[in-house]
Amino acid sequence: MEANLERHDYMAQTTEMSNRALGPIVLEGNFVRLEPLRRDHGKELLNAIQGLSWDWFLYPLHRKEDVDRRITESLEAEKKDEAYAFAVRLKGSNRVVGSTSYFGIVTRHKRVEIGSTWYTSDVQGTTVNPECKYLLLKHAFEDWGARRIQFTTDINNAHSQRAILKLGAKFEGTLRNHAIRADGSMRDSLVYSILPDEWPAVREGLLVRIHPGEGR
Repeated sequence: MEANLERHDYMAQTTEMSNRALGPIVLEGNFVRLEPLRRDHGKELLNAIQGLSWDWFLYPLHRKEDVDRRITESLEAEKKDEAYAFAVRLKGSNRVVGSTSYFGIVTRHKRVEIGSTWYTSDVQGTTVNPECKYLLLKHAFEDWGARRIQFTTDINNAHSQRAILKLGAKFEGTLRNHAIRADGSMRDSLVYSILPDEWPAVREGLLVRIHPGEGR
């Protein structure tokens, strides 16, 4: 009887989560606030992209037209529940310091990809990325009921590969000729994922990075 009740509770919880939209939503941590990307973020994003390297990005942001196009495409994808893009705001200075996204959303199968992530150089290597990933993963797994969260990166982007593995994501394989880079060359992509039963360990690892020395 208890087993049946537990299964009923689990199924009810899963159904409730399935009825929730992944976005748009504001996700707020101790250091950053992820705000649904909107047109009024344009000027702040334009300031943030100055001086950044876009070597491994499929859709680099070099000028105002690139930023405007990115926002327009994000809003169109949001209407279709295909993607939800965020501006990353540093709470201490109230400054936009980057962007990140949910995309490749398949609601029926509860899978989503996290990526299109970039930050200003002064916050790279700080708590910003760990807290952004924590907020995105927590919402997707615990509120939306994700069954799979994917990360994909360029085969030549060693920095991104190390960062994804540091999260605790599992390497799955290589997609050959997966995309065309901005320079026209073909890109092989490396694919990683996190599943629900792996999330507790990933969550604890991120919390240690966000709050070092607190004895978690």
